[in-house]
Amino acid sequence: MKKIFLFAIFVLMAAAHANAQLMLRGNKFSPLFKLQLAEQAISQLYVDTVNDNKLVEDAIRGMLEKLDPHSSYTDAKQTKAFNEPLVGDFEGIGVQFNIMEDTLVVIQPVVNGPSEKVGIMSGDRIIAVNDTAIAGVKMAQSDIMKRLRGKKGTLVNLTVVRPGVAEPLHFTVKRAKIPVHSVTASYMIRPGIGYIRIENFGAKTYQEFMDAVNTLRQQGMKNLMLDLQDNGGGLLISAVSIVNEFLRKGDMIVYTQGRAQDKQTYKAHGDGKLQDLGVVVLVNELTASAAEITSGAIQDQDRGLIVGRRTFGKGLVQRPVNFPDGSMMRLTVAHYYTPSGRCIQKPYTKGDLKDYEMDLENRLKHGELTNKDSIHFADSLKYITLRKHRTVYGGGGIMPDVFVPLDTMKYTRLHRRLVAKSIVIKQCLKYIDSHRDELRKAYPSFAAFRENYEVPQALLDTIFAEGKRQKIVPKDADEQKRTLPYLKVQLKALIARDLWTMNEYFEVWNEQSDIVQKGLEIMQDKTMKRFLKP
Repeated sequence: MKKIFLFAIFVLMAAAHANAQLMLRGNKFSPLFKLQLAEQAISQLYVDTVNDNKLVEDAIRGMLEKLDPHSSYTDAKQTKAFNEPLVGDFEGIGVQFNIMEDTLVVIQPVVNGPSEKVGIMSGDRIIAVNDTAIAGVKMAQSDIMKRLRGKKGTLVNLTVVRPGVAEPLHFTVKRAKIPVHSVTASYMIRPGIGYIRIENFGAKTYQEFMDAVNTLRQQGMKNLMLDLQDNGGGLLISAVSIVNEFLRKGDMIVYTQGRAQDKQTYKAHGDGKLQDLGVVVLVNELTASAAEITSGAIQDQDRGLIVGRRTFGKGLVQRPVNFPDGSMMRLTVAHYYTPSGRCIQKPYTKGDLKDYEMDLENRLKHGELTNKDSIHFADSLKYITLRKHRTVYGGGGIMPDVFVPLDTMKYTRLHRRLVAKSIVIKQCLKYIDSHRDELRKAYPSFAAFRENYEVPQALLDTIFAEGKRQKIVPKDADEQKRTLPYLKVQLKALIARDLWTMNEYFEVWNEQSDIVQKGLEIMQDKTMKRFLKP
């Protein structure tokens, strides 16, 4: 059935390649002609009524499933959601929120955003949107967001319950463009060492990155720690623009090549403002695509050291094919290659998406994430860096120069289960909600909070009690003891995020991160500095 409706592809391509397609249509032996006949037969003769649009969409998805893991189709709604982080903004009321016990609780309004301007505050409960109740009705979060978002300039009426205020409050908010930031943290992590974390590569990432660099320069930054952990990629041009800042004129950044696409090379222009900085790039098994291009270029050009664990291995180039109804097909047209010639894409079997999705779990089972000695490479996978002629390895993903194992003893089974059941985040939100005012009075600055705040035992007790209620208990006293240090840091970071921003979250979190700490160790080691400078 799926193959029958590949006729949709013919419709898509007809406008762009009319002559070629007409020739195919005229050939009674062509696959497209066969599909046309099949589609007409189903439309006119099938016993039951069918949804043509859904069948066509299923057909497209079915075809793409037989290709590679990253060719995909999204409907109009999915396409819009997919593009928002890349575009760099969306239109809405401008609040960060969480759903707590079936109620939307405002974490904080966006600074200078439309909600802040009308007086909406942290801790407010939005219970109705345009007279439609959204609290206590088990409405899906996607449906709530649909009601809050809307075209710039349109008005939305909100009913708000505020702790300490007896009667509901009513606000009229004019929707506006709300920025989505991809640089989620930037601060001086140590004297002379700046830290920048990039969440993804969107349209505004380069400018955000340079703004952060300029600020840190003013604060005395001499070396940069670039954190690309968990960065799933995004726009190639944003990654290329950032790497360009580190390299000399003519240095290769990345090249692409495919069956129907000629080799395309991206090189540095020579006008980069960061050619004097020492660089350490932090990566892990969820670092992918454009983030791997960045890491691979820095490594192959010997512009810095890569620290962490082997990256995801997404090295396939997708070209968007837009449909008139707002839907989109992202079709793989080429591979990404690092300057030394390494293909970033890890091996896969066409049509076997399940095996591909199990790759990270298999890495853990085989010991790759926890033990450096379990990682072996064939001689055929050896490549040489371009300046200092160091050995690096291909085979999929970017292998770091300095390996940092995943510490499964620190992140216990108990902790993983508490997190998976959302017990940690829910109990933390309840605590923040009931103590927000007193926390802000006790810690008027983040510096005071960072130095003096300690997670109360009562919060820990509520988490373990809720875990016990849901039959999540430590296997012994030692497991609960080992869980506490990591859990306390996580809770402190979450509270910092609520009271301030993601920047403060990472200032707390990074102090226990093994990858971040190893990066700092390298940057402060005099014997390693020769690998960090150009």
